[in-house]
Amino acid sequence: MTGFGKASCELPRRIVSVEIKTLNSKQTDVHPKIPAIYREAESELRNVLARKLERGKIEISIWYEQTQTERKAKINQAVLLDYLIQFNEMSEQIRVPEIETLLPVAMRLPDVLSITKQEFDPEEWAVVMKAIYEAISQLNEFRLHEGQNLETDIRSRIGIIEELISELEKFESDRIENIKNRIGNNLEENIGKDKIDTNRFEQEIIYFLEKLDITEEKVRLRSHCSYFLETMEEDNPVGKKLGFITQEIGREINTIGSKANDKDMQQLVVQMKDELEKIKEQTLNIL
Repeated sequence: MTGFGKASCELPRRIVSVEIKTLNSKQTDVHPKIPAIYREAESELRNVLARKLERGKIEISIWYEQTQTERKAKINQAVLLDYLIQFNEMSEQIRVPEIETLLPVAMRLPDVLSITKQEFDPEEWAVVMKAIYEAISQLNEFRLHEGQNLETDIRSRIGIIEELISELEKFESDRIENIKNRIGNNLEENIGKDKIDTNRFEQEIIYFLEKLDITEEKVRLRSHCSYFLETMEEDNPVGKKLGFITQEIGREINTIGSKANDKDMQQLVVQMKDELEKIKEQTLNIL
C-alpha cells in the first residue's frame, strides 16, 4: 500500500500543487492538508481518496502559489474620512499633529479595513480535482510496481517453505527409531530389561508415535501454501485474505514444531517461521 504521487495545475491567479503519500494501515485513514479556500470540498476529497486508494494511511497535501496580486483588504474610505474630519475638528481645541502623522493611527481604528474572504469556486475546484486524479494515478502506478516486486519476493519465500517441508521427511524415519531406542533404553535402566513386556511396549510405542506423526500437518501446510499462491492471482483486493492464510500456515508450522521432538527437524521449523514472518510483513503492503 506504500506509494507516492504528485501533480499540479495552473489557474488564472495561482498554481496549485498536489502530493499524495500512502503508508501501511489496516483501515482507510485519510489526513488532508488543504488551503482554507478548498475546505468546503474536504468531504468530497475524502470520499474520492477512500474509493480510489481503498486502504492505508493516506496523506494528501495541497498548496498554491499566487501568480497575480489578489486584493484581500479593502479600505472603507467613508469611515477613514470621518475619522480624519473628527481629528481636524479636535485640532481647534487641542494641538493635533499633522494629518500625515495621524493617517497611520486612523488606519488602525475600527472598521477602516475590511478583509475580503476568498469564496470557494466550483469551477476552480474541478481543475484542482483533475490534478488530484493525476496524482492518484501516479500513486497507483507506484503501488503496482512495488506489488510486482512483492509478489516475486513472497513467491520465493513460499517456495522455500515448501522445500523445507520436503527436508523434514529426511529426518522422520530416523526420528522414530531414535525415539523408540531412547524410550527402550530408559525403561531398561529404570526397571530392567527382563521386566519389560515386549508386546505392551510395542503397543505403547505405536500409540505414542501416532501422536508425534506430522503427516496431516505437512499435507495441510502444503495445501495452505498452494492456496496462498492461488489467492495472489485474484483480481480483487486480497491483502486481508492472505493475512488469514498466513495465520493458518503458522498454525501448522507450530504444530509440527511441537511434535518434531528432533533437533534437526526443529531447526527446519525455525527456518519456516523466519520465512513466514517475512511473508507476514510483506502482506501488510498488499491491498
